[in-house]
Amino acid sequence: MAETAAPHSQHRDSSSTTSAALIELEGLTKRYGALVAVDNVSMRIAEGEVRAVIGPNGAGKTTLFHLITGVVPPTSGRVQFAGEDITGLPTHVTCQRGLSRTFQLTSLFPEMSARENARLAAQARHSRRWQPFGGAQMFAEAQRAGDVALEQLSLTHVAGRPAGLLSHGDQRLLEVAMAMAQSPKVMLLDEPTQGLSVEETAKAVETLAHFLDTSRITVMLVEHDMEVVFRLAHKITVLHRGAVIADGTPVDVKASARVQEAYLGGIE
Repeated sequence: MAETAAPHSQHRDSSSTTSAALIELEGLTKRYGALVAVDNVSMRIAEGEVRAVIGPNGAGKTTLFHLITGVVPPTSGRVQFAGEDITGLPTHVTCQRGLSRTFQLTSLFPEMSARENARLAAQARHSRRWQPFGGAQMFAEAQRAGDVALEQLSLTHVAGRPAGLLSHGDQRLLEVAMAMAQSPKVMLLDEPTQGLSVEETAKAVETLAHFLDTSRITVMLVEHDMEVVFRLAHKITVLHRGAVIADGTPVDVKASARVQEAYLGGIE
């Protein structure tokens, strides 16, 4: 693999973040019959940290996100968020508590504008979204949140365009903006550069790096592109067959013989 820039060359230093865990996973396990998709995973993520979760296909990365956000219940173990046990809570409840997520596959309303997509995302978390009165105020608040999120992801110039006509790179950034429009405490980004060209990936990564640096949002990141991981992450957790085989700084993970053998294929 090509040599990468030092992680966070323009990003904040994770040493400045608080030592208290915002997300804490304890012995998280998910079994499907004889298959162990996630195997006794424990992890602590501090406020303001960007944590990458990597591993080969089938390592359990997406399942881990499903467990954290309540898409599927764990077989055992627990998830704590901001000191509260949220294990197995439904997805809409975890979103209201402050967990927001993107997915591997693009999930936009293609005929609606980028601005409308961002507003709908903000509105979905609003506590009064189904109330018959006060709709105008809620709409205005959601629109403001959406507009701020578009600006944070450098998408203001395409706000009026239908989402389906945006470049693939801007579509992926719009999904991040939609997650941010929900005013989360933590964002879970699942393969944010999947399907992008080399040029689109480079542009998206620089936009994400600037966004993370200025927002100081706590992030869990699943990403297959190691250059993206080493550019953005403070710490990396490596999964193999559902279990954690390494956990540490990008430098430590890059130097791990076990990680190279299981996944990275011998990084120079």
